[in-house]
Amino acid sequence: MIDQQERARVGVSIRQATKSYGPFRALDDVSLDVAQGEFVSILGPSGSGKTTLLGILGGFVQPSAGSIWLGNSDITFEPPHKREIGIVFQNYALFPHMSVGENITFPLRARRLPKATWPDKLASALEMVELTGYENRKIHELSGGQRQRVALARAMIFEPGLILMDEPLSALDKQLRENMQIELKRLHKRLGSTIIYVTHDQREALTMSDRVAIMNRGKLVQVDTPERLHDHPANTFVASFIGEATLLPVQRESDSVVRLGQQALKTAHPMPAGSNLHLVVHSEKLVVADGSEPEASNRLSGTVTDTLYQGESIRVFVKLDDGGEMSFRLPSNHAGRALMKSPGEAITLALHPEDTVIVPEAG
Repeated sequence: MIDQQERARVGVSIRQATKSYGPFRALDDVSLDVAQGEFVSILGPSGSGKTTLLGILGGFVQPSAGSIWLGNSDITFEPPHKREIGIVFQNYALFPHMSVGENITFPLRARRLPKATWPDKLASALEMVELTGYENRKIHELSGGQRQRVALARAMIFEPGLILMDEPLSALDKQLRENMQIELKRLHKRLGSTIIYVTHDQREALTMSDRVAIMNRGKLVQVDTPERLHDHPANTFVASFIGEATLLPVQRESDSVVRLGQQALKTAHPMPAGSNLHLVVHSEKLVVADGSEPEASNRLSGTVTDTLYQGESIRVFVKLDDGGEMSFRLPSNHAGRALMKSPGEAITLALHPEDTVIVPEAG
């Protein structure tokens, strides 16, 4: 086993992990390296395999094949309590009969660490999550956000090399969840812990992660930075799962031009292989063509069919002249409203070649 100081410096390596239940493969030959100090989110729809992968990392699920390495140590068959991995569960799994301090120090008791070290470790953990002075509070006296912090402090108090988080913010309301995302991101930067975070919320994954691993049907589809996942998806599955995108079938005309109906569109990016190609149109990439857009922009003409006010923005739905449908967003300020058309009015939208992204059909 690696010692405590080394644990804080290592990453994790998943090597060809597979989990089968009879003929069904919940996890199918998954390999992923996570660097020390990296925050990686596992993102995918229900049944994609992300919870199974987290279970294998935590030792709660045994893989049918493959291995898990923490630093230079093979922990594939180590029981959970010997992996020295911190875990934050979706429901926090706090002990209601214990105080905040007792909950946080529970991992120290379970590992039989010297009791003389507990007070300093507890004080540091409470300060880390901004709960100094709360050690004698009962769990039922805390808000949802405070309980989440207690769970996080408990996972970190014994300085694990890896922290696993299983949708820990899903039970919080929208505003608190978004605030906690920012707090977790700041805390991660300060501590430099290696974190693998499971979520089904793509905005949450993009907000918090150094990299995001997209899963579908037990396989990794794409692992990349949030920006590249959003702007350069690997295929139609990733494009439809990340961001607010419309996918329109197009025909290849050359290495840099596709045809959407009668309209030729130029892209600044390499054309993917294959014949089943799609244009990925993110709503925020479209602008109303009013003469101020770059001359090289592609133009898409159609008719406004509906508008939807959503607070900070107005979503406008358009039926293209070639028959496709898409939407774009305008800011809900005065300038945005001045560009808005009413249902039934013609409109021309501009899409820059840098924002003209073509992807292959998902296999």
